[in-house]
Formats: sequence, structure tokens, C-alpha cells
Amino acid sequence: MKPTMSDVARTAGVSAMTVSNVLTGRRHVSPATRSRVEQAAAALGYELNLTARHLRAGRTDTVALVVPHFDHPYFGELAARLAALLAAEDRHLVVEQTGASREAELAAVSQARWQLYDGVLLSVVGMSAADLDDLHTSVPLVLLGEQEMPARYDHVRMDNVAGARLATAHLLATGSRRIAVVGGADPDPASGMKPARTLGWTLAHADAGTDPAPELLVRAPADLTSGRDAVRRLVADGIEFDAVFAVTDTLATGVLAGLAEAGVRVPDDVQVIGFDNLASSEFTVPALSTVDPGHERMVTEALRLLDAVARGPAGGADGGTGAREHVISPARLVHRATARAR
Repeated sequence: MKPTMSDVARTAGVSAMTVSNVLTGRRHVSPATRSRVEQAAAALGYELNLTARHLRAGRTDTVALVVPHFDHPYFGELAARLAALLAAEDRHLVVEQTGASREAELAAVSQARWQLYDGVLLSVVGMSAADLDDLHTSVPLVLLGEQEMPARYDHVRMDNVAGARLATAHLLATGSRRIAVVGGADPDPASGMKPARTLGWTLAHADAGTDPAPELLVRAPADLTSGRDAVRRLVADGIEFDAVFAVTDTLATGVLAGLAEAGVRVPDDVQVIGFDNLASSEFTVPALSTVDPGHERMVTEALRLLDAVARGPAGGADGGTGAREHVISPARLVHRATARAR
């Protein structure tokens, strides 16, 4: 049978309330009494002893990562990188899923259970800037995501516009003239990933003194099937294209499957470039050219900012009152076999 708080109290010769005060740190207890309680808890193997020590120290060595989806390859790789960094410091990562729901994102930072974590890294998809401005939390919080965020929170994001501009410029420089953007949206850098990356596609055309044809903006969910289906639609509708910029590597992988199905040679007939530089992108056939958004810098900066918030006044509650940082990780093009070399 597992020992109880009452067992610890009897062994230490104190009340259960005193044991609770020692283990939670809620009230002052004399050093001698604290020592007796801790020794009794250790001798009995009382399971909450280690947790209580953490609570008294004001930390649990655990960070929460809140993401829209567990099964999205990008978020899986993000979690793996964060877990590795934390493990090197004897800390731990807990991952929660919101389903990209505004309500679930709000709950993630407002519910009392977040008090068990030293801080929260929140990937924002469903919440608006107004929601975030109205948010009140007692837990250190750093935002991840591709839309504009309130100035009172630290924020880490990719350079979506510059990355998409690099990819499209490469396709134009290597001879492509009708470049479809698969997963595109109305271009707006403040509205999220797809609009920002579509803006980069548009700006690269403007840099080259041309305008992309409207029918080459192909809207699609960011999954494998949608990438393949986008190619099927382009072919079925008789829309000419000699390159594809896919706004994610997952879409690009689907695009490659659709092109293979249609008997189109890559990169001879159609060049393809994705975005995210997922680990799997190196193993597509042909190997996928892609935009690397600077994953390692993003996770390093996110943890640096979270620790800084936690050390700030009142643990950085409610976004804190000090200067906040909005970090944009620089993008670079990773050239592989699906695009021609310059």
C-alpha cells in the first residue's frame, strides 16, 4: 500500500496540515520541522515528495507545447526538437493538441492545470489578435505562429514572405514562367501562413516584371491528398503550368505523386519547390527542393524567451510589462532534385 500524507505526519510527529504546508510551501515552517517531515517522506517513499520540492522551488522543470495537430509532420518535428533541447537541461516537454480551435487554444492557457508547467509555448491558429489582447494568464507564455501577434507577448515565427519569394525567384530564374502556387490564399502577410507565402509568390513575380495568372493560385488544405488532387485539377482543366511552389512540404509531396501519376517528368517538365524542409523531404523521389525556415533557431529562441519571461516580474504573468521580442527566423532555399540549378 502506498504511504499517505497521514503516514508521513505520524512518522514525523506532526499534523497532516503541517506536512501539507511543508510539501506545498504554502506557509512558513521551522527548519527543524521541515527537516523531520522531509526525512519521514523520503523514508516512506511518499510519491509527492519530489513534486513538492519542485513546487517550493517555484518550478516543475516541465514546459508545455500547445499545437493544432499531433499528426502534422511539422509539429511533430517541432516537438522533437524542443524535447531534445529540454532533455539536455534535464527538463521535460508536454504536448497538447487544440485541433486549431479558438476555444481550445483559449482553454490551454486559462485552465488551472497550466500551473503545473514552468511555461507554455502556444502555436496560435484559431485565436485572433483581439483574443490574445484580452487574454489573462498567470503562466509564462510565448507565442508561435504566422499571424501578427499583440506586442505584449514574445513571439517567434518564420519569414514566410521572404522564403516564398526565394523559392519563386529560383523557379523564375531557371526558366519557369507559369508557376502554380498550391495551397495559396489571398496574399496578406498579417493573416497567417498561406496568405504570407502567397504574397511571397506574388512579389517574386513583381520583381521579375510579370504578374502570375490568376488560375495558377490553387487553394487547397495542407495535406498529401490535396496536393495530389491539385495537380489532377490543373491537368483536367487544361491549365498550363511549368512549375509548382507548394506552401508546405506535405502538399509538395502530394504534388509529386500527382505529377508522377500524370506522367510528368520532374524537374524536366515541371519544377517543384516546397516549404518547411521536413526530414522526409530529402527522401521523396526526386528529392524535394524546399525552403528551410530555420527550425533550430526557432526552438532555441522560443525557449530563451520563455525562460526570460519566467524570470521577469511576477513570472511574466499576462505578458509582463517589460520589452517583448518578436523574432523572425530567416529562411534559406535548400536545392535538391525537384528544381533545376541556376
